[in-house]
Amino acid sequence: MELTPRRAGTVALLALLPAVIFGVTKNPLAGVVTAVNVLLISTTIYLLMSPTEGGHGHDGDADPETDAEHAA
Repeated sequence: MELTPRRAGTVALLALLPAVIFGVTKNPLAGVVTAVNVLLISTTIYLLMSPTEGGHGHDGDADPETDAEHAA
């Protein structure tokens, strides 16, 4: 089973369930803060695992000597 960005984000969102239960049973403010943190972390995981537009290309700031070594 391959771990895709969509699947990783969905698994990360499962952490919302205990956060909501905690907020309902103990402290509503802490539950809201925890839920927001879970959403931020889930979004970050999704974005980090998603493919980028440029792929693995080189940018213009690279060292010319390093580029020559990789080209050889």
